[in-house]
Amino acid sequence: MTHVPVTTHDPVAADLVAALRPLLAAEAAAEAPGSGAEPGDLEQAVWLRLLERLDAQDPPRDPRGWLRRAVRAEVRRTRRAVRREAPLGREPADGGDHDPERLALAAARRRDLRDAVRRLPGRCPRLMEALLSPQDPTYREIAGELGISQGSLGPERSRCLGCLRRLLTPEVAAR
Repeated sequence: MTHVPVTTHDPVAADLVAALRPLLAAEAAAEAPGSGAEPGDLEQAVWLRLLERLDAQDPPRDPRGWLRRAVRAEVRRTRRAVRREAPLGREPADGGDHDPERLALAAARRRDLRDAVRRLPGRCPRLMEALLSPQDPTYREIAGELGISQGSLGPERSRCLGCLRRLLTPEVAAR
């Protein structure tokens, strides 16, 4: 996070900020690991609280004590927020596997893949079609179908996948 220097035109506030800067940095660095917040985020939140108080003409009577309490209050607020926040497994409006948009996009990706496979050189189109087959044939079955040794399928597959990757890269980047 980029730190914006705290500055003020009020000489009393400027002196207060200068006096509290090292203490706030130390308190934030000490409290941050246990809170899940970055020290700089804690510092900025506390500076904001202090500047709000100064703007309201309500400077703290005990600035050092207030600062320590403010850091701890911010840490508690951060912990509560982390406990409440839960990562979304999927979008709330997501229709799941039967969502028409998702089905259409999946079908378009399969069509793009099949089109790219057909443009591959040599035996690659047949090999990739066999690997993508819904019947899920074994390497032995694929080797028999293509008339090549089972041991050469791995290197051949790697070469074909490299060609396919090069073909799809411009299409993927264009999206």
